[in-house]
Amino acid sequence: MKVQAQFVTSVADAGKFPPPVAPEVAFLGRSNVGKSSVLNTLMGSRLAHVSSSPGRTQAINFFAVSWKPQHYLADVMFVDLPGYGYARVSKRVSAEWPKFIDPYLKKRPNLALCVVLVDVNVPPQASDMHLLDFLRKSERDFIVVGTKSDRLSNNRLRQGLKELQEGLGVEEILPFSAKSGSGREELWRIIRQAAAGTGAAHA
Repeated sequence: MKVQAQFVTSVADAGKFPPPVAPEVAFLGRSNVGKSSVLNTLMGSRLAHVSSSPGRTQAINFFAVSWKPQHYLADVMFVDLPGYGYARVSKRVSAEWPKFIDPYLKKRPNLALCVVLVDVNVPPQASDMHLLDFLRKSERDFIVVGTKSDRLSNNRLRQGLKELQEGLGVEEILPFSAKSGSGREELWRIIRQAAAGTGAAHA
């Protein structure tokens, strides 16, 4: 599916969030999980900055996305949240994150879906479990996506997904590869359903 996408704004202050003009889909995950690569694969562009240095994203970035030809209003907003769980990120900076990330996740009225990214090559992490618990308590719909799936054989991928499902306490994890594009159309289907208010959370 081809889409039009453009960067809107970068915000590190809860008082400066853009007006809620369209359903929003938030992307969350540990630093270096491949979040920017997933976003770029979905948008068909390189708007989200890909860095080899974990923890680079230190604000909430908003992208307007439309799948209707010559439609200049956003059908959905992609929201790129700072990565978590990386020790080298400045403590001063990370201490500021709850001041704008928590209000966004808890209070944003048009947040339709949270896409939680986990690396299928890495065992379940406590930071991911804490995030999922936070989203459940906040009554947010979410889908868990397993990134970098192309790095594993089919058998190892199935095993890795099963371990993650059991460790994170979720029924399903969608395997995704930014390199091959595997999982892109399925994730887009889930996003469009959520934006239309007809999607079901994979909690």
